[in-house]
Amino acid sequence: MRNIKLVLEYDGNDYAGWQRQKNSLAVQQVLEKAIFNITREQVNTIGCSRTDSGVHAKEFVCNFYTESNIEDKKFRNAINAKLPEDIRILSSIEMETNFHSRYCCKGKTYSYTIFNREINSAIYRNYSCHVRKSLNIDKMVLASQYFIGKHDFSAFRTLGSSAKTTERTIKSLDVLEVDPYIKIYGTADGFLYNMMRIICGTLIDVGLERKKPEDIIKILESRDRKKAGKASPAQGLCLEKVYY
Repeated sequence: MRNIKLVLEYDGNDYAGWQRQKNSLAVQQVLEKAIFNITREQVNTIGCSRTDSGVHAKEFVCNFYTESNIEDKKFRNAINAKLPEDIRILSSIEMETNFHSRYCCKGKTYSYTIFNREINSAIYRNYSCHVRKSLNIDKMVLASQYFIGKHDFSAFRTLGSSAKTTERTIKSLDVLEVDPYIKIYGTADGFLYNMMRIICGTLIDVGLERKKPEDIIKILESRDRKKAGKASPAQGLCLEKVYY
């Protein structure tokens, strides 16, 4: 049995996230159907994480086991020929049998895009969160630094996750302005369910001056989900990179 690692890029607009769903179409289902059309095997793809409906990925890693004799690097083009254009395989390579896309992962980088203008973008509306009122970038930058380090992120997760612990280490959280966009890049050893979206929603509250930068300390210490901001819209979120 061979273990094939795939690196994917996908536009999440038309999918209910990565993970297979009963009543909605997910990236995993589409990918597994494409692999079946090539290998005639019912494979179970193992994803590096689950992404919410509407979330995008520039680098999503998964792996699957196969008895196919297809050369590992040729899986890329073969699968792409069976996939819709909003899902692309960037690379395919054979790994050791014990490689696991999720359990071997050491960290991820997500980006979040805010479109900060009174009128939303006709072109980029599906790839950003629209905020009409002007945001105070300096306060958002200051607030972002309170997230750095190892913390209990109970206040910044949506219940429903199977995570064994709520402690995570954020290595960097950068807020950058490229008018009319504000980009937030977060790198951590792992993210709880909706953690990045809730962090970004809370930073938006700071930018709108609904919260103070130093409130982040109190929210983290409270471990109370109700004290943090709302989860920002999914379409602004993109998985940028996965680390092994």
